[in-house]
Amino acid sequence: MRGQSALILGAAAALIIAVFAVINVDGVEVNYIFGTAEWPLILVILGSVLMGAVITGSLGIIKVYRLQQEIKHLKQGKSSNKEKQNASSSEASPETRNENRENSSSPK
Repeated sequence: MRGQSALILGAAAALIIAVFAVINVDGVEVNYIFGTAEWPLILVILGSVLMGAVITGSLGIIKVYRLQQEIKHLKQGKSSNKEKQNASSSEASPETRNENRENSSSPK
């Protein structure tokens, strides 16, 4: 349901931007650092929207990648902790394990 509402909102936003861009077809002067150029306003609007989408998408992808790396790191740490616990419990003698069980089950 969440994906459908996001798709509908995205389509509505794209429609509004497209209508706004088509209405504004006059030429405008765009100032660059190294000069100026005359461009139709529709291209300036659509180019700006496209650049914003690319930048936002790139930042989102970077964040997802970092979170995936963090999850991978945490899973590796958790598995190494389990291995250490298993190794320490298997090294302990049966008497020590029984004493540990009795101590942990007794009320304090």
